[in-house]
Amino acid sequence: MNIEFEAEVFRWDARDDASWYFTSVPPELSEDIREIPRPYRGFGSVRVRARIGGSEWATSIFPDKASGSYVLPLKKAVRDAEALVDGGPVFVHLDILDA
Repeated sequence: MNIEFEAEVFRWDARDDASWYFTSVPPELSEDIREIPRPYRGFGSVRVRARIGGSEWATSIFPDKASGSYVLPLKKAVRDAEALVDGGPVFVHLDILDA
């Protein structure tokens, strides 16, 4: 399954010293992903290949209980390479590997 979406970059604010950044998969796409039959993985994670601009990497998306959507972690190397900033837009292409 392949999906594309545009969303906003946000900083994880659970800890003041955290430098983790994410973007949220839209609710309707998150629901589609939840419906894919697959074995359970830790924390309900789903393996993906993510692409933003010229950056591509293997990672996992994780369910966010507060929003009901999946979130994609955005590592520093990708944020730097693609000039992503907190509150800024991001266009994401995801290949769902656990399908």
